[in-house]
Amino acid sequence: MTNLTFPRGMTRRGLLKGGVALTAAGLILPAHMALAQTEPKKGGVFRVGIGHGSSTDGYDPGLWDQLFVQTFAAARHNYLIEIAADGNLVPEIAESWDSADGATWVFRIRQGVSFHSGKALTPEDVVASLNHHRGEASTSAVKPYFDPVTDIRVDGQNVVVTLNAPNADFPYLMSDYHLPVMPGTDGKIDPTSTDGCGGYVVESYEPGVQATLNRNPNYWKPDRAHFDQIVLLTILDPAARLNALMTSEVDTIDQVDPASISLLESRGVAKILSISGNAHYCFPMDARAAPFTDNNVRMALKYAFDRQELVDKILAGHGSVANDNPIGPANRYFFAGMEAKAYDPDKAKFHLKEAGMDKLEVTLSAANAAFSGAVDAAVLMSEKAAAAGITITVDRVPDDGYWDNVWMKKPFCASYWGGRPVEDQMFTTAYQSGASWNESFWSNEAFDKLLVAARSELDDAKRREMYQEMQRLVSFEGATIIPMYNNYVMALANTVATPEKVSNNWNLDGFRCVERWWFA
Repeated sequence: MTNLTFPRGMTRRGLLKGGVALTAAGLILPAHMALAQTEPKKGGVFRVGIGHGSSTDGYDPGLWDQLFVQTFAAARHNYLIEIAADGNLVPEIAESWDSADGATWVFRIRQGVSFHSGKALTPEDVVASLNHHRGEASTSAVKPYFDPVTDIRVDGQNVVVTLNAPNADFPYLMSDYHLPVMPGTDGKIDPTSTDGCGGYVVESYEPGVQATLNRNPNYWKPDRAHFDQIVLLTILDPAARLNALMTSEVDTIDQVDPASISLLESRGVAKILSISGNAHYCFPMDARAAPFTDNNVRMALKYAFDRQELVDKILAGHGSVANDNPIGPANRYFFAGMEAKAYDPDKAKFHLKEAGMDKLEVTLSAANAAFSGAVDAAVLMSEKAAAAGITITVDRVPDDGYWDNVWMKKPFCASYWGGRPVEDQMFTTAYQSGASWNESFWSNEAFDKLLVAARSELDDAKRREMYQEMQRLVSFEGATIIPMYNNYVMALANTVATPEKVSNNWNLDGFRCVERWWFA
């Protein structure tokens, strides 16, 4: 390549090398409040009430799809690379990583780490763990990450991954929660195994109900995993989660209903943690199913509701308006100047007319398991859409089993995404044609070509243009309504302490509250 340019202060070597810390190029993250400044100490039983979980959940890392299994995984597993609370990439099982050209990546595997079973972790385990997500037979949600991978091999204490083209963001992909390092046998992992090398060992697990884990006495990180025991509880109903915290049945809850924040604060029983990032609530439409095959129908729906009303009433201000764009304000190439969509019944009618319609009737399936307030959001959208001649019938479906029975099954439903730290990760997971988690089944040839080209483009200006054009395509031609970026709103008992910075890349401190937090 020629004429490569880099962000100010960054060299090509710096972009492609990791060790003590590798920062996301140009990634600007907001400062986060500290809930406690005390030194961590060991002990206690930490109980977390989580608004996700299903009786069909399991141990296969390629199939993890919501906060309960993500947090459960972070408790018992480690990954090649960790995203620290400040957004930096830091070593975990890979004590360093390096690439001379962005196409061949060398990960130095840490020695002295053991699985809960006592087996020593080896580079061969890493290869088996990564290969679980490769190949035609793989059912993994992150299989698209590995489509460009041509080879994974062991070289002494290193694992060498070869891509068919440069990708400067590849280390970020290796931090994905689907990619824990698990023990391998004959080149394969057992996707039903509880064995991991993380801070906690599984004592019991009842999918859709609870998981209990005990501290790993042989954990290689002496400054992590402070609790004696953790208990993760599936509590799908927001009111039930709130009550569990107020009655001291749990120590932390996620997805706090913003309307209940003043109640919690007045009672003085908990602290509120509200963190902005790239998380967003959305309503995917199946682009294969009529009437959503017509982009004019999709555009009519995008203009037929009031985004600010949803931010005000559903988020109570704990978030911001989104423009059907899954790339958030914390992303490096966020397209802040893109034409914004506002509530406009006349524009909605125009697009209906372009589709050959004077009215539209659709059904929107929603449950609060998708996100807290999803049903109310659907009702608000339905009320506003009537002025455009659009009838949205809200089908309130059961919370339990939502992700198995409704998501990617019903043609129009509620969903949420935690966002991703880099654009390629978000787009590859949910918008690339044929991706397992392309929840709208949208396919766009121009988008797919740009996605591949942007991975290997190291000229920052050109890369920005590519990612902004992809954002425009998703926003104005895509099949997903994204009305709002939501803050992660959590409530913590007064006894719970956190580090000075709490991560904004995922909920519950990047799923790692079980490892990073402690009792004051």
